[in-house]
Amino acid sequence: MPGVKENIWVTGASSGIGKSLALSFANAGYYVCATARRKEKLELLTGAIQEGEVIRSFSLDISSKENVLSFVDKTFGEDGIACLINNAGITSFKKVEHNSLEDIEKIIQTNLLGSIYTIKAVLPLMIKKNKGTIINILSVVTEKIFQQSGAYSASKAGLKAFSQVLREEVRKYNIRVINVYPAATNTDIWSEENKTKFAHRMMNPADIAKMVISIYEHPGNVVTEEIVLRPIEGDL
Repeated sequence: MPGVKENIWVTGASSGIGKSLALSFANAGYYVCATARRKEKLELLTGAIQEGEVIRSFSLDISSKENVLSFVDKTFGEDGIACLINNAGITSFKKVEHNSLEDIEKIIQTNLLGSIYTIKAVLPLMIKKNKGTIINILSVVTEKIFQQSGAYSASKAGLKAFSQVLREEVRKYNIRVINVYPAATNTDIWSEENKTKFAHRMMNPADIAKMVISIYEHPGNVVTEEIVLRPIEGDL
């Protein structure tokens, strides 16, 4: 649907996959609403757009349900929203025995509950229009065990289960729920040491964004509900 001016909300849009998604959707002619916690990074994002492209950026911590509900009401209350892309996520690469309860809580609060808050906030608007798309950027950790990723794996697996139930409940409203499972991607979630060491084994965020747009723009009643994206050499 290039050139169609629809509202697309990308969370975690200040860097990595989220930044590539925001730029790619804007380049394809959509109105993009980009949110993240880091305001200074969002300013760099909006500075990268080309003439005619539209990206509105807002500092937002999705782990606060009050902030999410208020934001959606003010931003999409009148025009509605065509697509929510849940991309925001954090982690800490530690064994469970070394992960503090505070760290675990932050990861679950952002990755799982934060994404549920955004879904709950936009769902009434989509139901009202009898149309919408929710895309969750999950991870291959939902299907494969990676050590030092206990809390992260739990958060992504939880959102996977939540979304699969949601998908069946909202079919009657013509709402698509799509789960994307990327493997290792070259983003800031990795340490500089690992990004340098494994760069040749990691995917480019821009390539992930291209795949997501392709999935979103599937014609007619065709929908890709689950898709795994891996480097051709496999997992790290």
